[in-house]
Amino acid sequence: MSVEATTEPPSGGTSGRSDPAAAPPASSDAPKGAPEGERPVGPEQDGPVSESDALRSLQEVTAAEDAERSEALKAGAIADLIAQRLNADASGTRIGTLALFNDTVSFGGGFHSGGSGRSSGRPSGGGRGSVLPLTAAELTDHTELFVEPEGYGSALGLLRERHLLVLTGPSGSGREAAGVNLLAEALVLGGAEGGGICHRLLDPAAVLTPGWEPLVENSGYLVSVEDGPTGARGFDALPRQLHAVVAALRARGCHLVLTGGQDLAVAVRGDGGEMVAAHSLTPVDPLAVLERRVLGHGGGREARAELRARLTAGGVVAALREMPAARHAVRLAADIAAGRDVAAAAAALRDPSEQVRTWFDRHRNPETVAFALAAAVLEDSGYLTVAEAAVKLRAALTTPEPAPPDVRFRDRLGDEQQWIRLDADGPGQPRVRFRNAMLGQVVLVYAWTGLDGWREPLLAWLRRLLDHGDLEVRARAAVAAGVLVWVDHHYAAHRFLTTWAAGESWPLRQAAATALGVAGSRADSAEAVWELLHGWARGGSSARQRRLAGTAANTAGGLLGRAAPERAVAVLRDALDRDDDWGTLPSVAWGGVHLLHQGQGGPLLDAYLEWSAPQDLSPMVVKSLSAFLFAASRPYETTAGGPADGVPGVPLLLSGLPAHRKAVGELWARALARRPMQDTALLALRDWIDVYTDWGGPGTLDALGGLLRDVARRPGSHHERLVWWLDKWAHDRERPSRNAARLHRYLTARTT
Repeated sequence: MSVEATTEPPSGGTSGRSDPAAAPPASSDAPKGAPEGERPVGPEQDGPVSESDALRSLQEVTAAEDAERSEALKAGAIADLIAQRLNADASGTRIGTLALFNDTVSFGGGFHSGGSGRSSGRPSGGGRGSVLPLTAAELTDHTELFVEPEGYGSALGLLRERHLLVLTGPSGSGREAAGVNLLAEALVLGGAEGGGICHRLLDPAAVLTPGWEPLVENSGYLVSVEDGPTGARGFDALPRQLHAVVAALRARGCHLVLTGGQDLAVAVRGDGGEMVAAHSLTPVDPLAVLERRVLGHGGGREARAELRARLTAGGVVAALREMPAARHAVRLAADIAAGRDVAAAAAALRDPSEQVRTWFDRHRNPETVAFALAAAVLEDSGYLTVAEAAVKLRAALTTPEPAPPDVRFRDRLGDEQQWIRLDADGPGQPRVRFRNAMLGQVVLVYAWTGLDGWREPLLAWLRRLLDHGDLEVRARAAVAAGVLVWVDHHYAAHRFLTTWAAGESWPLRQAAATALGVAGSRADSAEAVWELLHGWARGGSSARQRRLAGTAANTAGGLLGRAAPERAVAVLRDALDRDDDWGTLPSVAWGGVHLLHQGQGGPLLDAYLEWSAPQDLSPMVVKSLSAFLFAASRPYETTAGGPADGVPGVPLLLSGLPAHRKAVGELWARALARRPMQDTALLALRDWIDVYTDWGGPGTLDALGGLLRDVARRPGSHHERLVWWLDKWAHDRERPSRNAARLHRYLTARTT
């Protein structure tokens, strides 16, 4: 038996409110600059918050800009995607344990993996630079099954005409094989006699020595310049030495190909660089390389189709799409030729943990690492956004510079960041993406756990991203923080997470909630996250502890609550059940709204019924019914990211009828039964009748009529109260309600 208030309806009605039917329901009523559910009534102070202040903070939510609300929703949607990637097994290797980084697998080496390797013969030379002839096996390995890259004919023409060609391309692109083939063809077409042998010049800088000349006549010289600024140092002098070097080559009937990466290309473009014959190598399709290595120059259409099917089924095609260097195609072709398990080899090649460990072993330059980390945090963002963040991280990792640095990340992607691609999805800057969807997360894990000296600046940089002007950047930074949390939740909680969750900044607290949602989405860290949330929710009445409880409620209403709604409502209860302290009510009310919009209305409403079961004026009853009425008043937003099927702009508890009709009816009855909830309930009910039923579409008013009939049939004065108020609203002089009149007729005719 419910405890009823007096049957005399409260005076005043709802006519004092502005007409909500004059405009569509606002998607959010949170004032700009204040968090939803944590909008302070006044300056935050330690000690309990009164009932009147807490209830007023819920009732006085007015229409305003909803930037903070939009950020919360977008962060939640991004967190969903990232959590799905984290829990996926994209390449047969599950991420989440440092054991992934125990061993190192190197994919280094030259273009080829078969053959006899480099000659072990004794180098000859001296002042003119030591040279080493390529063996017959090496020449065969490079030339017999060679796949010509785009522009090969033009490069050959330049070499024959100028006798010296600078051939640049990414590491592993096949630039050495292309250089050997160019030299071999140039020698044959040039009618070389006697020698006609290709040599390696072991000291690349020897070419720049005054008076240098080739040691062996009628020969080709392959000069491989090490990638990076150190290897290319000094080659800016090549244009000045070019005339003498070319004259020496012509005099002895020789040709020379200088191979290297982006640093070499930049170096030779200095003063006089227009005189240097240079060709930028277009990487060859690695599948074409593999097919040529396996099938040779023969192989009909059926054989190629059969091989392609085997490669697809074995994961080889996916591996080469993610790791497109030609050297990987050669290694896999060698595995096929040797009868080894090519599917296992492809899986090992795709393993993100091994890729990351190998990459960090090779790259220690702050500039290079900064871009990789910026891409990992802001993956799928535009290039300029990622580059700007990378420049700021680079500055944090290096000593201060007197002038802005000349940093050009895009020029070096092919050399240093082959695991990253730029996708032009439409107008504007291309999007930065890793070729393997799991790589970005593993990059973050490795950097956080392995780069001990850079952990502090990395965290400070991530924290600054949370203040970025771009909402998407802030959301992605919060998700990245979640990755760091599940690496070591204990360390993260003490190092930064609790500080963020208790901060006075609403966006910072939202970032903590998003991070916890991502971390808790993994089975191996979920329990630790829930324990942390319960601890925060049960805290004291200081302003800081209330903020922690609010963050706990916000987190419970998000991604975690969708997966474990019973645990979520337990956190909400811990945060709400604080005797005389009402300061957590707004946070819990918003947590309930978010949980409802995650499609978990059943467990939430059951909890509100249980908590308000005494039906008296005890704090827990009033708080529970206040939270219910708040959820009943909040319009559903399509960007909520949850699975709930709602009507945009209409409260989900209304548009979802008859779902949860019994629970919703009972809670309405309890809220309407007595003050202080009665006044708030009447305001919310009139909005349902006059505003949201029209927006809810056909059948919404009839569904509401069925709900009110259920309420009216309950023992006590429910029928008389509803009929009285519906009649009052129907005949309101300032705002007569046709819907209220219709519902009045329905109740008076049907209620028995």
